[in-house]
Amino acid sequence: MLVVGLFVACLVVAQTCQQRQVRVTKGRAVEIARAAVDFRPTRSQVRLVRQGLNGRPFWAVSLSIPRPGGDGFERLTTARIDANSGKLVALTDTDKERAP
Repeated sequence: MLVVGLFVACLVVAQTCQQRQVRVTKGRAVEIARAAVDFRPTRSQVRLVRQGLNGRPFWAVSLSIPRPGGDGFERLTTARIDANSGKLVALTDTDKERAP
């Protein structure tokens, strides 16, 4: 019984560790985000963030077209991509009126 319990515990720990791994590269995350938008961004920013109780990794990719003169953005979109699976989890598009 002790061996079975130890085996189950090892499986749970291994599964949890796999979900915390970063398998998708920063460059691939940018490619996934660019494919999801309907404009051609001139700037991009990428950050690795961990969310949730288990610290699941996500790439936060910001794609933008700055306004002339550097005051805000003509277009700004932020994508959240699962760094383990490469799945696009969220896409937030800020229109011209709401951009700072």
